[in-house]
Amino acid sequence: MNTPLTKFGAEKLKEELHQLKTKERRNVIDAIAEARSHGDLSENAEYDAAKERQAFVEGRIAELEQKLSTAQVIDPSTLDAEGRVVFASTVDLEDLDNGQKVTYQIVGIDEADLKENKVSVTSPIARALIGKYAGDVVEVQAPSGPREYEILEVRYV
Repeated sequence: MNTPLTKFGAEKLKEELHQLKTKERRNVIDAIAEARSHGDLSENAEYDAAKERQAFVEGRIAELEQKLSTAQVIDPSTLDAEGRVVFASTVDLEDLDNGQKVTYQIVGIDEADLKENKVSVTSPIARALIGKYAGDVVEVQAPSGPREYEILEVRYV
């Protein structure tokens, strides 16, 4: 199964993978060696913590390598969806209840970050927007109840 990722999201995962492989892995090995030098491993909390950290780092490396190997990387600037909302597009919306304007980019699950206005393609708002055009009104099932948004603009940036 291909995992959709924006070009930016794939770059962030590659940077994290590089950091884990070049720095974190070395730090964990050094921490294990240091803890071993303290003697009895059966009651050595530093050793246990270093081994746990090693398991986490190696697990994350494997997870990132798997995601990147199956990723379908999409560069939003090369999309030609003829104004339709698609994965990686940026959408300007107006909340029809209160007139508040908001902008979201539809991204992969691993890239979603509400602080950066990046919503997962699997989120209720993204599912409501996919396939729609500027001028369309969509209803989104929010935790506080249904909300209506008008799509003001669809961009591929």
